[in-house]
Amino acid sequence: MTRVWKWNRPVTVREVLEDLLQERSIAYTTVMTVLDNLHQKGWVRREAEGRAYRYEAVSTRAAYAAALMNDAWSQSDNPAAALVAFFGMMSDEQRHALRDAVRMVQGPESSEAPPGPPSDTAGSDTAGTSPGSAPEDDGR
Repeated sequence: MTRVWKWNRPVTVREVLEDLLQERSIAYTTVMTVLDNLHQKGWVRREAEGRAYRYEAVSTRAAYAAALMNDAWSQSDNPAAALVAFFGMMSDEQRHALRDAVRMVQGPESSEAPPGPPSDTAGSDTAGTSPGSAPEDDGR
């Protein structure tokens, strides 16, 4: 999958083989079998081109990683504890990327929130409202 994602376009067995041969010795039939297995599992789609196929990833590498994380998280008997443990393993760079991702998912409404991680707003005078939302106007 790494080779298919690397090019981000439909690839042939021959192209993948030639790329792999730069690092190690591998047989054409091995690459063909692996791509066929990936097709059978639904990870790649293929289209005939003459006597060969062109293989293309069904999803992005990011979507695949997200699905793996979601699957692992959903199997936990304590999802909150699993997240805390996972966040504890993150580097500062990864935590910054997480904050950026949370802001992207929250959308433009959260752009008025103070900078920093979502937990920075805990205990503020807007307690009881969701991040990025304003308290309701009661008409006064």
